[in-house]
Amino acid sequence: MRSGARVAGFGLLAACACAGFATAFSLSSTAGAETGTTTTSQPTTTLQPTEPPPTTEPPPTQPPPTEPPPTKPPPTKPPPTSRPAPIPFGVTIGGVKVGGLMPGRATTLVQRSFARPLVLVASEARRLRVEPRTIGATVDVPKAIRRARLARPGASIPLGVAVRQPRVAGYVDRLGRQFDLEPVDAHLVLDGVKPRAVPSREGRLLRRLPARREIRKALVLNTRAPIQLRFATLKPKVVTAELDQAIVILRTSNRLLFFNDAKLVRWFGIATGQARYPTPLGEYEIVNMQRNPWWYPPPSPWAAESDPVPPGPGNPLGTRWMGLSAPYVGIHGTPDAASIGYSASHGCIRMRIEDAEWLFRRVKIGTPVFIIAR
Repeated sequence: MRSGARVAGFGLLAACACAGFATAFSLSSTAGAETGTTTTSQPTTTLQPTEPPPTTEPPPTQPPPTEPPPTKPPPTKPPPTSRPAPIPFGVTIGGVKVGGLMPGRATTLVQRSFARPLVLVASEARRLRVEPRTIGATVDVPKAIRRARLARPGASIPLGVAVRQPRVAGYVDRLGRQFDLEPVDAHLVLDGVKPRAVPSREGRLLRRLPARREIRKALVLNTRAPIQLRFATLKPKVVTAELDQAIVILRTSNRLLFFNDAKLVRWFGIATGQARYPTPLGEYEIVNMQRNPWWYPPPSPWAAESDPVPPGPGNPLGTRWMGLSAPYVGIHGTPDAASIGYSASHGCIRMRIEDAEWLFRRVKIGTPVFIIAR
């Protein structure tokens, strides 16, 4: 029973193998028929793989050739830009520390430093500020930066400032006209009709050359420390004004006032000049004093035919003469007492003879005389 079943299994396997072989052979024969080739029916024991035949389809139609479009060069990348190197460490330009900085930042710092104003000190209460460009100073910062980039570490690069000397000199001259002071001599002035002493005052003169030199030095070295202006002292010729005696003449009122130590001591009636020969107004002083003077005709048309008159009762100057610094004008006595109180003289100041002698004893050479129109 078991052996019969085993024989039947082997028979079934042999039948399956024969069926598979026949199927493969049939497929191979069909492929050969489709390609239109004849094959000899020779028994083969192995099958060789065949390549598909080349296709015989016509090539696709293409459009007629045209002008090829202009070709653009392929884009190229720019070469990488090299970043500028910083300035070597420790380098300064005009005193400004720029070591380790990039050129752009260093340029800004140097320009800002140079643009700072100069400070000029005339006194404790008077200071002036002046910008470099105002006095014509310029600087080449790019050149200084280029030198700094090539310098060794720790180098000091000068700023290279250009200063216009005429501009600086002109500016200093303007300062001089602003600050120069003329000395003032001690003198007397009138407060109304009363004389008053004004003390002397020293003058000053700006030293132009040192000022120009200090300004230029500050610009070239790029320093901004305050510059002290120096002045020369001008001494007055008259240091004190002695107010021991003074004479004030009121021309319109025909009065003479005599002061001593700024106090009115006495006043006198006088005669002054005619309208044609007025007594001059102004500030004068006594420059000549004579007892029993001669009278000499002045160089004036009214005295052209006159001769000198010696001292005596007929002398038009009386017995005393006090000549003023105004030419041919003086205070004197007169034998014509009736003219007192009027404008009757040829420019001189007439007094009664006794009044002129009293005044003569109390004045001296240099006594100030004020003639005012009152």
